[in-house]
Amino acid sequence: MKLHLQMMLVLILLYAYESKAQDSSSSIYYAADYFLLEGTVIADSLKENRYDRLPLSYKEKVRKPVWDLSKCSAGLSIRFRSNTSSIKVKWTVLNNLHMNHMAETGIKGIDLYYNNNGQWQYLNTARPQDVSSDYILIEHMSTDMREYKMYLPLYDGVVDLAVGIDSNSVIERPDIDTQKPIVFYGTSITQGGCASRPGMAHTNIISRKLHRTCINYGFSGNGRMEQVIVDLISEIDPAFYVIECLPNMLSPELIIERTAPLVQTIRAKQPQIPIILVDNFVYEPSILNLQMNTDIQKLNVALYEEYKKLITLGVTQLYHINSAEATGNDHEGTVDGVHFTDLGFLRYSDFLINQFEELGLLKSNKE
Repeated sequence: MKLHLQMMLVLILLYAYESKAQDSSSSIYYAADYFLLEGTVIADSLKENRYDRLPLSYKEKVRKPVWDLSKCSAGLSIRFRSNTSSIKVKWTVLNNLHMNHMAETGIKGIDLYYNNNGQWQYLNTARPQDVSSDYILIEHMSTDMREYKMYLPLYDGVVDLAVGIDSNSVIERPDIDTQKPIVFYGTSITQGGCASRPGMAHTNIISRKLHRTCINYGFSGNGRMEQVIVDLISEIDPAFYVIECLPNMLSPELIIERTAPLVQTIRAKQPQIPIILVDNFVYEPSILNLQMNTDIQKLNVALYEEYKKLITLGVTQLYHINSAEATGNDHEGTVDGVHFTDLGFLRYSDFLINQFEELGLLKSNKE
């Protein structure tokens, strides 16, 4: 009997530690009006859902896979201030997606960070339980006023979201970040595959490290320098553009066809904004897979040749990045030889930030 009671106590403690859905009667939940949505410049009124990445008007303009992926909330985050002693989150996802090479916390979980003397520090991840989830992220805090950030799911859409705080505490919208954002357009890796949790996608890591909003237009398998997406991003006034589409470019011919129009479209709207073209990193199997190695090299050569042509034509503020060692040289940065683990994303983020610094692109610029 004594052993049985001890086992029951352990199970109860484990249940509390796992922070599954619990009685939230002492909390009040607050929705969109009470926190800032970051990682987008598109007004809520122009979107089908607040947490989409493309305007509703693009539903009939883009291919269906691109539209479906735009419903994923990759790169989006919310920010708020509160003096609460506990933080909970309730959210509903669109697809309840599962994948065999990516943690569900990354696919459809939510990360909580707080501003610790100017640096964003990780606290916990809300683990998805079903289509709808209710999760205690942290409790038993002192009631100091703090600033918090939540990163939203990378590979699923958010239908609705509410933040729960103590019934006797307050929640406030913080000041808007007035620095120009960095715009990323790319592939599954840009979207965050296969980070273990949302905060570990490289656009989110870079955003934290640089204290600057990053806008994520990563479309898994579908980052193909498509004119309709280029038209959209050319309307944004960013600090600079990072184009990392090469893993999804199907052939050197497609690169030759689309690189110059991409650059020219952006230049027509943003004459002085830097554009960075990132080549394809080394896939791990290509070390021995000769056909894969040849295919990657052909894509990289095609991109570099297009870059040189544009420079010869007088295009300025155009840069090319060789990403051969973007995730280190120990070959331990991926989950499947291609998509990044958290280690890969950390290394890639540091690599890109170093490149941005060497190119002189990180000076402060206000709107």
